[in-house]
Amino acid sequence: MSDVIQAASAPKPVGVYPHARRVGDLLFLSGIGPRDPATNEIAGNEYFADGRLRKYDIEAQARAVFANVRAVLTESGARWEDLVDVTVYLTDMARDFKAYNAIWAEHFADPASAPCRTTLGITALPTPIAIELKCVAALRRAED
Repeated sequence: MSDVIQAASAPKPVGVYPHARRVGDLLFLSGIGPRDPATNEIAGNEYFADGRLRKYDIEAQARAVFANVRAVLTESGARWEDLVDVTVYLTDMARDFKAYNAIWAEHFADPASAPCRTTLGITALPTPIAIELKCVAALRRAED
């Protein structure tokens, strides 16, 4: 048995899938990107007049991704501190890892309390974004 979560304060999924699914004491988040929930704009992207991507700002996108993950966690009854595993997808590992890693350290200053993390360099994501996070959280029971 599982509970499906569609978070009103997070960007709409780009396909037919939920923002998250709770199974027992675990919460599995679908891939979350940096789109703005209200406008659907991608943080830090600049475009040519013909709509092609001119450049992006990985720091702006990373901050937006963290905000969107937090929104899904909150609407799911979880907290930032409940994250136990994060998979990070970067479309340009060589260019963006250092800046992303610095922003990660702002959000998780203590390695002892940070979630596990795997970072993958990939060739593309389904929209013109440079980063996406896939997260798992361990939910606390009411008596905890």
